[in-house]
Amino acid sequence: MPGWRRTSAASSRPCGGAATARSWSFRDATGARLRSWSFRDATGARLGQRIEPLARVGVYIPGGRAVYPSTVLMTVVTARVAGVREVIAVTPAQKGGDHPLDNPLILAACHVAGVDRLYRLGGAQAIAALAFGTETVPRVDKIVGPGNIYVATAKRLCYGHVAIDAIAGPSEVVIVADRSADPELVAADMLAQAEHDPLAAAVCLTTDRRLAARVVVALAAQLATLPRRAIAARALAAFGAIVVTRSVAEAVEIANRLAPEHLELAVRDPGPVAAGVRHAGAVFLGQDAPEALGDYLAGPNHVLPTGGTARFASPLGVYDFVKRTSVIGAGPRTLATLGPLVVRLARLEGLDAHGRAIERRLAAMRGGNR
Repeated sequence: MPGWRRTSAASSRPCGGAATARSWSFRDATGARLRSWSFRDATGARLGQRIEPLARVGVYIPGGRAVYPSTVLMTVVTARVAGVREVIAVTPAQKGGDHPLDNPLILAACHVAGVDRLYRLGGAQAIAALAFGTETVPRVDKIVGPGNIYVATAKRLCYGHVAIDAIAGPSEVVIVADRSADPELVAADMLAQAEHDPLAAAVCLTTDRRLAARVVVALAAQLATLPRRAIAARALAAFGAIVVTRSVAEAVEIANRLAPEHLELAVRDPGPVAAGVRHAGAVFLGQDAPEALGDYLAGPNHVLPTGGTARFASPLGVYDFVKRTSVIGAGPRTLATLGPLVVRLARLEGLDAHGRAIERRLAAMRGGNR
């Protein structure tokens, strides 16, 4: 990967090192809980699960409107902690880019995180290449990583031929704010989300009308100086909102219905408020824990469920890169105890061959042939 050494030695090196270290630390703590296990039950059967890492994983690194080395670290480090043997990454060619692979930041992140092969390939065609394989791109077992609507649709269509992490939609933040919140910080966090994409959503739920009015003023002032103001303005116009609620509890209930990717609790005492949160990809406690911190250096993964899927989905984690295999061992005592029940259940379902498979073993045991 020519170019990564030059970037690694520049000002970005401390950032990449810190992000990698914190990602490893958090994922190590998660990975420690993923171990094969077994036990022997009262019948003498040995039961358990074997945890095995996936052999080859494909990572999609988005690169249309911005460059995301942080996504490389969040996805690839997680796969490596899980024990994935080979990581294949794809990323779109940058507009006006000048090869090799256009951006040395991506190269540096891929090197630090441990990518085995990186392809200059993006969009739906990149997902198809990873799912089915080509002459040059190997087929993978699972595809992870966020992307635009075309990438998300391709992942949906390829699911079944290959595993996927989720159908990622546009990014979103919901901020629950009481009168103690700083309107300048609320506005800053809404803009941090809106600058991602014209389809990004930024919503503030507040109990204070004066705060709501001050957030509107702060948004206009900060937006005027934002380099990506055109994108952010479109996002706010289409998917931005400030809603005044009767109470913090009502705001939290609305947030639970939205099940946002990011939920910030900009309230005086976030701990008790967080206890009422049931659906969110990530919860940020207090104004000193903004969503931007989670995007880069907090430690937990920033690949989160979007579009309300936090009702049933979870952040990308070590558990997404392993598979579980059930292990069952039984002897004569287990067969003698459970066998007659299995025979009865099999016959109730009309599956006589199942019952006979057990009966033959029981007969052999009674005849002393086992």
